Amino acid sequence: MSFLTIRELPLARELGEQLLALAHHLQDAAYVLEAHRALAFTCLSLDEMAMTRTQAEQEIALYHPHEHHTHVLTYGQDPGTSCLAYAALALWYLGYPAQALQRGHEMLKLARELAHPFSLAHALYFASLLYQHRREVHAARECAEAAQALATEHGFALYVARGTLQRSWALTEQGQLAEGIDLMRQSLAAYRATGSGLVLPYFLARLAEACGKGDDIEAGLHLLDEALTFVDQHAEGWWEAEIHRLKGVFLVQQVVPDAQQAEGCLQQALAIAGRQQAKSLELRAAVSLSRLWQQQGKQAEARALLAPIYGWFTEGFETADLQEAKALLDTLAG
Repeated sequence: MSFLTIRELPLARELGEQLLALAHHLQDAAYVLEAHRALAFTCLSLDEMAMTRTQAEQEIALYHPHEHHTHVLTYGQDPGTSCLAYAALALWYLGYPAQALQRGHEMLKLARELAHPFSLAHALYFASLLYQHRREVHAARECAEAAQALATEHGFALYVARGTLQRSWALTEQGQLAEGIDLMRQSLAAYRATGSGLVLPYFLARLAEACGKGDDIEAGLHLLDEALTFVDQHAEGWWEAEIHRLKGVFLVQQVVPDAQQAEGCLQQALAIAGRQQAKSLELRAAVSLSRLWQQQGKQAEARALLAPIYGWFTEGFETADLQEAKALLDTLAG
């Protein structure tokens, strides 16, 4: 999907539904698989995570590697690895980080067995995204570097740029802040040069996050505003809640903090995550807002907000997000 077609993601969803209906009408198994894949990806871009999971899981149930291996010749990409990738991300958003990781492992295993270079590069990139969401920096970097190397070998310019962006984020998380930010800016320019605008708000937010680590709050806020403008113009909202959350955090970190506006941003992040059923992003927003309230002496309100959201989770308690939430709840209970 090119930069230009991002503007028409809602139309793409409608076309995907028509494609799926037509494939079923024709009773063509190959078309059904590809229709599920197209619709899953479109729903993912439109932040419809429950529908993404449904479409991806339906395709996974129909997919058989030995029977459908020729899809890579016709469509250029394996549908099984694609839908495992979309299912993995959707599961993380919906609040199932352990199930997401399991789907991610299945995706990488299948992609390596197929040994189709483009499908493997796609899988490695999505694995890097999943590990990044789980805040597992070392694993994210390993997958990003593998995607970058494979894409470079085969001339996949889009995945060279995406792999480099993921690697540069890992560098900032591992203490190489200046090097990582410089590389991220360079690779972001290379990514734009491919003509793709998909995932751009996400990458802008990651660069903003790195600028915040370097105490360049003004640059971070500028990048977040650019990301939100893109979301408004192109309907790609799957990272929108996190962009608002980061903006709220940065507003508190300014030389002259703006707690009122920050709280508004964090409340908006909570509302968006709730609307999207994105429990993982809802937890992050709740942690940030609870911290703000804690600083303002609103201990009871902070705990009342965070406790039920944390209590909703049934898995993934080893992840950094849930451990952070639990640690904050413990301090609020004191």
